[in-house]
Amino acid sequence: MRGMKCRKQWLAIVFTVAVGMGFEVALAETTADKDAHGAHHGKDWPGVYYGFTPCADCVGVKTTLALNKNDSYILITQFAGKSDREFTEKGKVSWGENNESVILTPNKGTGVHRYLIGENALIQLDDAGKRITGKEAERYILHRTDVAEQTKSHGH
Repeated sequence: MRGMKCRKQWLAIVFTVAVGMGFEVALAETTADKDAHGAHHGKDWPGVYYGFTPCADCVGVKTTLALNKNDSYILITQFAGKSDREFTEKGKVSWGENNESVILTPNKGTGVHRYLIGENALIQLDDAGKRITGKEAERYILHRTDVAEQTKSHGH
């Protein structure tokens, strides 16, 4: 029963972030933004991405990443099986080599996150900007959710 409650709370948070980011994306977008960001990458990269990435000392890391067209992001992580606490990080999105990847730099703290842009997915890269390999490589992929798009299409 507790697991179901946590899942509902997690989905409520994801939905809240998605709706908030959806409206922020709509408000931040201008014709100039479309032209500038179209040059970054042909794929539609802004959105909300979700995954359950590997963890050395827990069941996995519930990861929700919202990328905004105004080059900002919100990253929410929770170490499943270890703690119910969620960590929220906000920062700036910049572009990697050949505009095929994004680099997330937090507003507070150090360290960056790198992701290769895929079709409706972000693939987490290692600290050197290389793709993670091995038997768990597929678990480092965050998949785009359609929560924000569904909200817009229902007239909200």
